[in-house]
Amino acid sequence: MHRVVVLALDGVYPFELGIPNRVFGSADGRYEVLTCSVDGEPVRTGSDFSIAVEHGPEALATADTVVIPPFDLGLAAADLPRPVADALALIRPGTRIVSICTGAFLLAAAGLLDGRTATTHWSLVPLFRRLFPHVALDPDVLFVDTGDVLTSAGAGSGVDVCLHIVREDHGSAVANQVARLCVVPPWRDGGQAQYIEQPVPETSENGTGATRHWALENLHLPLTLADLAQHARMSTRTFARRFGEEVGMSPGRWLIQQRVARARQLLESTDLPVDRIAGEVGFATATSLRQHLHAAIGVSPLAYRRTFQAADRVLTRAPA
Repeated sequence: MHRVVVLALDGVYPFELGIPNRVFGSADGRYEVLTCSVDGEPVRTGSDFSIAVEHGPEALATADTVVIPPFDLGLAAADLPRPVADALALIRPGTRIVSICTGAFLLAAAGLLDGRTATTHWSLVPLFRRLFPHVALDPDVLFVDTGDVLTSAGAGSGVDVCLHIVREDHGSAVANQVARLCVVPPWRDGGQAQYIEQPVPETSENGTGATRHWALENLHLPLTLADLAQHARMSTRTFARRFGEEVGMSPGRWLIQQRVARARQLLESTDLPVDRIAGEVGFATATSLRQHLHAAIGVSPLAYRRTFQAADRVLTRAPA
């Protein structure tokens, strides 16, 4: 039987801590799941309670797969605490290692992600890149599989990566059955890019802020660089330079980003047809909207709508 050992660190997040046991434990006896701590003592969680674990770090030496759930970011650092480093040293060479959310910080601090592609929660990307510049971080995906090391994004992506492992180990039929038992989709389209908020930069009196605000109110128009520059009473060259300094991207790229963001809002909150939404946000055709949305977040308009309207529809149809 394949043994999965979950390492619960101080400040562990309870939801993600339970994911490996729930997913692998639903695979009809194909996995044995153990939970351990670095010293065998109770572990403080990120919530208002602690948990008792049955195993100490010696369990890591028996693992075929080790899972690192997320933990309190206050403990994240470029260097590992000695007890954690000693525990990780017990893992046998060739053992598959998996992180969920902030667990990637621990793998990076241990040097296990150097030169590899990895991911973590999208909101932690700046901190991760600052601490671990040698890791090729991909903030847009739900998980990254590099063979013996897998990293996943925040919270629910822990389910995605565990189902992926079941699929790799035992095939789609088993993974699909596990997903049914856990009442989750066996595969999610797109990546975590579809969940990332894209704030609009603050406006400024002497810059391009007023024009950005005007553009957001007129996204349905076929706005050009000349239109934006004229509104800002600048030459196109000056406007493009100042815009890049303030926003960090070209006006054209920013316009596409805002059109996509507005389209996402309409897909979430209305039942407007896709071609109508395309016109509302300034894309010439529904095909253009589909292309830009897929390029931005990896899913089609209809798939995106299904994802974000599903909860509302279930509540609407529920009996009184």
